[in-house]
Amino acid sequence: MKRTILLLSVLVLGIGFASGQEMPYRVVFDLTSRDSLDQKAVMRWVGEITAAHPDAELEVVMYGKGFELVMPEKSTKMDEVRGALKNPHVSFKVCQVALKNNMVDKSQLATGVQTVPDGIYEIITKQHAGWGYVKVGH
Repeated sequence: MKRTILLLSVLVLGIGFASGQEMPYRVVFDLTSRDSLDQKAVMRWVGEITAAHPDAELEVVMYGKGFELVMPEKSTKMDEVRGALKNPHVSFKVCQVALKNNMVDKSQLATGVQTVPDGIYEIITKQHAGWGYVKVGH
């Protein structure tokens, strides 16, 4: 009987402790499209999440034609990108393979945008580390 009470007490305390621990809010966004509606969607989500959860870690990974979001000459959301880049918890990363395939130089990207060797591998790495995944689309 004492053993059962002890076991139940440990379970109740363990559940209480686990429910009191907040999971980190970490999301990687997958943007492959140059579509202005997709650009609008991802920037809206970044804005809404950072407003509601200032410590959320967000990363927008771009490959295919998605990197046009962070090209000042092509982006419809450049002001919002620059604003988001001021947040140390938000990053924009462009696949170097996509840049090479589209003959785009890193210098054509907005200041503060980073590059990664392989955008898909970047996403897989984040998922493996427990980050949530969102495919951007409208």
